[in-house]
Amino acid sequence: MALSSHIDHWRRSGLLSQLVRFGIAGGLSTLIYSAVYLPLTYWVLPRAWAVLAVPPAFLVAVICGFFLHSGWSFRGHAAGGQGARLHMKFLVVQSFGFVLNALFTWIATALLHQPPWVALIPAATVTPLATFFLNRQWVFG
Repeated sequence: MALSSHIDHWRRSGLLSQLVRFGIAGGLSTLIYSAVYLPLTYWVLPRAWAVLAVPPAFLVAVICGFFLHSGWSFRGHAAGGQGARLHMKFLVVQSFGFVLNALFTWIATALLHQPPWVALIPAATVTPLATFFLNRQWVFG
């Protein structure tokens, strides 16, 4: 199937607009994550301990992300499962994202001795894609 056919299918199914909204909301969440993570890693924690900046950065970003994603990115996509069940599923997916970011940070800073910003590359690319599909299929699906 040609790429244009895939894009047309995604547009008709709503996936394309949802992915764009998710990207914008995720971009804002990534900026929030970075705004908490980077100052902690550069001015508070030694480089080898940069992974300790992940929990507070992720917590702030997840709180903002929940409202952005539930109210905008996946608006109208939920097929029931509202309330506590929706929150629990979202928490499970975000916990997976947290583990990914912590792993990326630990590998980049503690094992590979890279500057803390290097961990933001997979945290801003791999983690959002993984959580998008989990959120779409399981949390808000």
